[in-house]
Amino acid sequence: MENSSMVTDFILLGMTDNPQLGVLLFGVFLIIYIVTVLGNLSLVILIRVSPCLHTPMYFFLSNLSLLDVCFSSITIPKTLADLLSKLQAVSFLGCMTQMGLFIIFASAECNLLASMAYDRYTAICHPLLYHVTISRVRCLLLVAGCYFGGLVNMVSVTTSITQLSFCQPRVLPHFFCDIPPLLALACSDPWVTQILVVGCGGFTLVTSIVVILVSYVSVLMTILGIPSASGKQKAFSTCASHMTAVGLYYGTTMYTYLQPFQHGSQAGNQMVSVFYTMVIPMLNPLIYSLRNQEVKVALWKILKQSP
Repeated sequence: MENSSMVTDFILLGMTDNPQLGVLLFGVFLIIYIVTVLGNLSLVILIRVSPCLHTPMYFFLSNLSLLDVCFSSITIPKTLADLLSKLQAVSFLGCMTQMGLFIIFASAECNLLASMAYDRYTAICHPLLYHVTISRVRCLLLVAGCYFGGLVNMVSVTTSITQLSFCQPRVLPHFFCDIPPLLALACSDPWVTQILVVGCGGFTLVTSIVVILVSYVSVLMTILGIPSASGKQKAFSTCASHMTAVGLYYGTTMYTYLQPFQHGSQAGNQMVSVFYTMVIPMLNPLIYSLRNQEVKVALWKILKQSP
């Protein structure tokens, strides 16, 4: 690479340099974005207008849906614009802003998934104390803590990355300003930033995974002790959708962020990024609604009331 200089912008290589393929990807990503926004906002509205869904579990779920809308809106609109543009450039400030918001929402989603697991643990393992333990105030504090954790990660990592010198040419082999390709472009030693990325990301992932595993091991043991088959089925159904979402999200994020310098092919890394930035936010409302009897009943009631 050439010597470093003051970087004012970056060039994103994007998904493809083939115009015909770019138009096809534009159509696919546009459909994904529309489905994501409509699906998640519809779930938020359904939870809001259905009294039977005014419980802590659905409070967390509505926040997850709002988070997924924000999460996908950070990357997809810019990607859509770049697919139809000849010059796929982003300013240094714009790049840092996109990356910072991405860190906040990605970290908050990890924390929120852990909070949802804790909610299920309390509901199934300690049902008599559920409404005392998971009070409205505690729900609000848990959600606020999710975003606060994301804010701490964002400030730590973004501040460190802005101190790096970047090499010319200022080309990022990615479709948005993600951490691994930015570190790969650094001319100055990114060792401290690497430690921060692995430390912040690892702490968020490990602590949330521990909470989820401990919660669901306890839930499983409690379910196995339920004498009736219908009781076991109901308990399993409330957890199955959450575990599906957890598996999809954590698998892809651990692959990406616990190895800050990406290995493997550019296409492979981008496919993983597409999955957790676009596909998972689109799938979450489908996972939670199709596998959740209470959501389906609430939706059916709303449809019956409509003229």
